[in-house]
Amino acid sequence: MQLHHSKHHQAYVANLNVAEEKLDKAISQKDITSQIALQSALKFNGGGHINHSIFWTNLTSHRNGGGDLSSGPLLDAINRDFGSLEKFQTKFAAQSAAVQGSGWGWLGYNAETKKLEIATTANQDPLTHLTPLLGVDVWEHAYYLQYKNVRPDYLKAIWNVVNWKNVSERFAKAQ
Repeated sequence: MQLHHSKHHQAYVANLNVAEEKLDKAISQKDITSQIALQSALKFNGGGHINHSIFWTNLTSHRNGGGDLSSGPLLDAINRDFGSLEKFQTKFAAQSAAVQGSGWGWLGYNAETKKLEIATTANQDPLTHLTPLLGVDVWEHAYYLQYKNVRPDYLKAIWNVVNWKNVSERFAKAQ
């Protein structure tokens, strides 16, 4: 994860900064063509930064409580919306493993229905239709060094380091 943070996430931040500088210049020059051309770089690198910023807060070591969700409003909502924590984890892993190519698995809160939902996004697209509570990076760079190309093994192990305290705080704010 250290390589993931220091190289991959840092690259999204650096490239976002470059794209924002170019956008500022294009705006000041009223160059709409350049503004439009920059949208994909802004979305990709901005999404990469947003997604990873959530991802890092969603992780913690086991000795700091990683993997422990034994009670509370979030667990109650998971039980209500998915049947149990185990059923949620199984469904989340299945949907996230099914992402073709690179992307993200998400637990999000739907403010309209007041329910939790599992969603996936491609590439570095941020979650926009739900409030993100838990994001799991399923790009190969997130797991390849330890799990090779076996995404399901990574998705099984990630639960040991999920910072449920952080996810619970996000859930409380989203409500």
